Amino acid sequence: MTRDIWTRWPAREALTQEELTRPRRLLTWVVRAVFISMLLWSTFARREMPGWGLALALFVIILCAGAAAWFIHVTLERRIWPALMSWGVLLLAGVAAQGAGLDTPAAVLWCACAMFALERLPLAVGVIGALTSLGAFAVVNEDPWPTTVAVTVGLGLAGYVLRMDAEARGNAQRLLAQERAARAAEAESAALGERARIAREIHDVLAHSLSAQLVHLEAARLLIERDADREQVLGRVVAARAMAAEGLAETRQALSALRGEMTPVEDFLRELARTDGASVAVSGERRALPAEASQAVRRVAQEAMTNVRKHAPGAKVTVCFAYGEGEVALDVTDSGGAPGEFAASGAGYGLLGMRERAELLGGSLETGPEDEGFAVRLRVPG
Repeated sequence: MTRDIWTRWPAREALTQEELTRPRRLLTWVVRAVFISMLLWSTFARREMPGWGLALALFVIILCAGAAAWFIHVTLERRIWPALMSWGVLLLAGVAAQGAGLDTPAAVLWCACAMFALERLPLAVGVIGALTSLGAFAVVNEDPWPTTVAVTVGLGLAGYVLRMDAEARGNAQRLLAQERAARAAEAESAALGERARIAREIHDVLAHSLSAQLVHLEAARLLIERDADREQVLGRVVAARAMAAEGLAETRQALSALRGEMTPVEDFLRELARTDGASVAVSGERRALPAEASQAVRRVAQEAMTNVRKHAPGAKVTVCFAYGEGEVALDVTDSGGAPGEFAASGAGYGLLGMRERAELLGGSLETGPEDEGFAVRLRVPG
C-alpha cells in the first residue's frame, strides 16, 4: 500500500478543471496571469536589450508557456517520459535565465517546477523533481540561509498541500459521479418497475374483459350452430358488446388508479356484485389502502367472478371483504353448479397471474373446491 502511494499518479479528476466552480477557476486564471506578468516584468523592466536579445527572451517565454501546457496535457494522460521532458525544459529554462542574469525569472521557473512536480507527478518522482528544482533555487539564492531554508520548505509544503487538495477534490468528484450513477440506476429501476406495474394492470384488465367477451361470443357461436332463436344470439352479442365497453371503462379506471384516483374498494366490490347478482359483506374499520393492494383486490374479485360465469353459471356467489390488522382479506365463494357449455374457453392463466400478483406484494392467494362450490381467498398487506 505504501509503495502504491509513492508510485501512483494523481487521479485524473484531481488534475482536471472540468468540475471546478467558477470562482475557483477564475482564481486559477488570475494566478497564472500573475505568474506570467512576473516573468515579463522581471525580464524586461529596468533592462535594456538589443533586438536579438528581446527576440530571444520572447522565444524562451513562449517555449516555457508551451512546455507548461504540454506538461499539463501529458500528465492528464499519465505519460511519464513526455511529462519529464517538458518539465526538464522548464528547469533548463530557469538555468538559462539564471545564466543570463535574470534571477527573478529563474527563481519563478524553479519554484513552478517544484509545485508542478509535487502536484501532478507520481509522488516519488515529484519529490525528486521538487528537491532538484528547489535545490537549484537554494544554491543561487542570495538571501540568508534561514530565509532560504524557510522559503524552500514552505514551497515544498505548499506543493504537497496542492496535491492533497487536488486528491480530495478528485475523490469528491468520483463520489459525486458514483452517486449520480446510483441515482440514475435507481430512477431507471423505478421506471422499469412502474412500466411493469402498468403492463400488469392493463394485462389483467384486458384478460378479464376479453375472457368475459369470449364467454358470450362462444355462447353465441354455439347458439348459431344449433339454429337457436335470433333473440338468444343477439342477447349474447349484446352482452359481449357490453363487456367490451366495461373493459374499456376498467382500463381507464386502472390508469386513474395508477395516478391515485381510485374509488374505495368496497364501493367497487358492491358495483361488481350488483352486475353479477352476488352478495357482498364488508367488515373492519375502513381505511385507505396502498394502490397496489387495492388493485390486487379488484383484479382478483373480477377474475373470480369471471370464473363463476364460465364454470358455474347461475351459482350463488358471496363476496366477503375484511379490513384486518396490517392486511386485507377477500373471499369469493360460490355454491357450485353445472359447468357451462363454454367452460373450457380461455387460457386458464387468470388465477395464476393473480397468485403471482399477491406474492409480489408479500401476500397469498388460495383457490380450490369448497363444499359444493369453489373458493378464492386473497390476503395482502394493506
